[in-house]
Amino acid sequence: MRILLSTIGSRGDVQPLVALAIELRDLEQAVLFCVPPDFREWIEGLGFDVTAIGPELKSAGKANLADVPLTAEQRRQMIAGSVDAQFATIATAAQGCDIIVGATALQIAAPSIAERMGIPYVFVAYCPAVLPSKHHAPPVLAMLGDTPVQRNDYSESWEKDRVRWMEPWAPLLNEHRARFGLPPVDDVRDYVHTSRPWLAADPTLAPWPGDYSVFQPGAWMIRDDRPLAPEIEMFLDAGDPPVYFGFGSVWAPRELSRAMIESARAVGLRAILSRGWAEFSLIDDAPDCLAIGEVNQRALFQRVAAVVHHGGAGTTTAAARAGAPQVVIPQHYDQHYFAARMEQLGVGVAHSPPTPTTETLAAALRRALDPPVAARANAIGVHVKTDGARVAAQQLMSIGGGR
Repeated sequence: MRILLSTIGSRGDVQPLVALAIELRDLEQAVLFCVPPDFREWIEGLGFDVTAIGPELKSAGKANLADVPLTAEQRRQMIAGSVDAQFATIATAAQGCDIIVGATALQIAAPSIAERMGIPYVFVAYCPAVLPSKHHAPPVLAMLGDTPVQRNDYSESWEKDRVRWMEPWAPLLNEHRARFGLPPVDDVRDYVHTSRPWLAADPTLAPWPGDYSVFQPGAWMIRDDRPLAPEIEMFLDAGDPPVYFGFGSVWAPRELSRAMIESARAVGLRAILSRGWAEFSLIDDAPDCLAIGEVNQRALFQRVAAVVHHGGAGTTTAAARAGAPQVVIPQHYDQHYFAARMEQLGVGVAHSPPTPTTETLAAALRRALDPPVAARANAIGVHVKTDGARVAAQQLMSIGGGR
């Protein structure tokens, strides 16, 4: 069986697919990727074939730091270009495949390509908030700077979200479907999500509220046995557990480095700073701080006092699994859900907007390091499932007949 794994997202969207691919390969299935060019070298180094789609996200993110708003025409052209690229690139990558798995909500073309080929399509979300439910608000509201009032039923917000999906995407999607000889779609969001989406999130940390049938195998985490680098081991051994700060492949102001490091010092702790795509750097040569690159999070998080991060699904799950207290500083989309959820579980603190300062971060750290919070974080780690990718791989085998 040949399976295409497709996403146009960041590292947080790609890495769970890599975890799934490794499990599928262990089951002797052929796996191909269609992902942004940023991740091609990494995935090919693991022995998988890659078709690159779209522009390099890291360079595009740097350009967006100028924060110049797009005109309506520029936005229209960008959306049209994305849809055209998806239909052309994914259709080529999917040749000879038996199943397509698409992650992230912007998989506009993949379901139609699978439909035209007569093969199954699986949509995967990494957070419950991506999927419509009266129990939570659409994540796009947070991206638009609209924090909804807490209520018992968010159905009205989701109806507005459905309309928001239709306006930019429906004409472009249906134009391509007409070329395929397929009927038009009258609800783009539900078409993208499919009638039974998959939720690759840990059920303890991010449970599905149960509005309709969703397959939730657990989070897809890469089996990572890499040792920590010698410099990290030396730093850890040189004093008490430090605070880890990292934003992964999320862009953030570089000056945030100062607030992060000084907040750790304010609570009497050392700091490990992950450079990430934001390219954070140390603010001085003091021995109480260390800047690092990509790392085995599972190994590192077991040895830190707290994890301060952006609230991506992968980092949130890795920190919870390690039993580390968390301070979550959400930037956009599903990260606001995970920030609120960690606070609800009593294993961390959600840092509210705006941009963190030394004072606000130090206050959040003091709350997260409170002994009852640390104890709950440590206790919940044993409940985080570790076999989600394997369960999902076996489910795909049953869908495809295990050929």
